[in-house]
Amino acid sequence: MKLKLGFALIAAASLSACVSSPPPRQMAAAPQPRGVEGSWVDPNGIVSTFQAGTFNTRASDSNALLASGTYTTLSPTMVEINMTSLVRKTQSRVNCALVSTSQLNCTQDSGAQFSLTRRI
Repeated sequence: MKLKLGFALIAAASLSACVSSPPPRQMAAAPQPRGVEGSWVDPNGIVSTFQAGTFNTRASDSNALLASGTYTTLSPTMVEINMTSLVRKTQSRVNCALVSTSQLNCTQDSGAQFSLTRRI
């Protein structure tokens, strides 16, 4: 009797191993960011935000507003920013090229260049 019970348990265990569980649920991939909308950071940690045509730059430590303005999308990869620096009390125009979904290369009207990385 014990032998039959042992075979029955082994057979049941073998059959249960053959029953497949449902495939793991695949999560939808996060949509790839488009354009410059969202938050970007420079090498010094200063955060720039592009949202619905407005632009602002804030200090990462104090969240103090450093610059604000507007931006215009010139093409899928080019953006023009018109901004006022609240620190220097100057206005400037900046042209930025979206070289990848995570990198924005910018040139100020003074010729100074900088890069921003998309903040996730």
